[in-house]
Amino acid sequence: MRVKHFLDQNIVITGASSGIGKLMAEAFAAEGARVILWDCDRDALETVGKELNERGLRCATYFCDVSNRDLVYDTAGRVIREHGPIDILINNAGVVSGRPLLEISDADIERTFGVNALAPIWTTRAFLPAMIERGRGHIVTIASAAGLIGAPKLTDYAASKHAAVGFDDALRSELHHLGHRGIRTTVVCAYFIATGLFEGASSATPLLPVLTPDYATRQIVRAIRRGRRRLLLPRSVALVYLGRLLPAPIFDWIVRAIGVARSMDDFTGRRR
Repeated sequence: MRVKHFLDQNIVITGASSGIGKLMAEAFAAEGARVILWDCDRDALETVGKELNERGLRCATYFCDVSNRDLVYDTAGRVIREHGPIDILINNAGVVSGRPLLEISDADIERTFGVNALAPIWTTRAFLPAMIERGRGHIVTIASAAGLIGAPKLTDYAASKHAAVGFDDALRSELHHLGHRGIRTTVVCAYFIATGLFEGASSATPLLPVLTPDYATRQIVRAIRRGRRRLLLPRSVALVYLGRLLPAPIFDWIVRAIGVARSMDDFTGRRR
């Protein structure tokens, strides 16, 4: 597959003020892209934008709570008016509660789905028409290994990421079916990344190590460059697909035996 070059590409990244969102912004901007950064943390967003601009990199920042559908549409409209059509949309924003189901508030559950599951739909609906008109574009969904397998304290998170994975699967099929074959999609299903979002979460097994942000970012950028449809980090996440072929009691026993069920026991999450 032809390698993608990012020079002069307009790239929107949600959840871009920290973690791999910020690292992706730095990587793409360093290759000559214009990165358009969205986040609901206004101060952190402005800091990142200032840092990139001071380095001579092209960057624009937009405050946006992606769980707010109307705000997403309004912000996307501003972006298109001010910068033109988007080449790559990276749905990276994510939140996690990290508590048992009965200890999560209704509002937190709705927030999790608003950011993790619904926001990629709103952003895609906002930017996809221009991609279709131009006959090209790339939509990236940063999902999670939790979109393939659940664990204690991740009921709402896993459900929202299963939705994100399903969205990418269906969108990819729909675009092909409708003849929009110049538009690519990529879904990323990674185990815990040490950005602070999952602070305290642990490696269940050497097969599923906690990933460094730099490594995860390099792999994601490379996958986008190569137009890969799916990226599993680490590759051993692929074993989940095989495990699904087993009877549920056996699959559940294996999940418990390798420690996945204990991976969130010491979770504290990002503190600001």
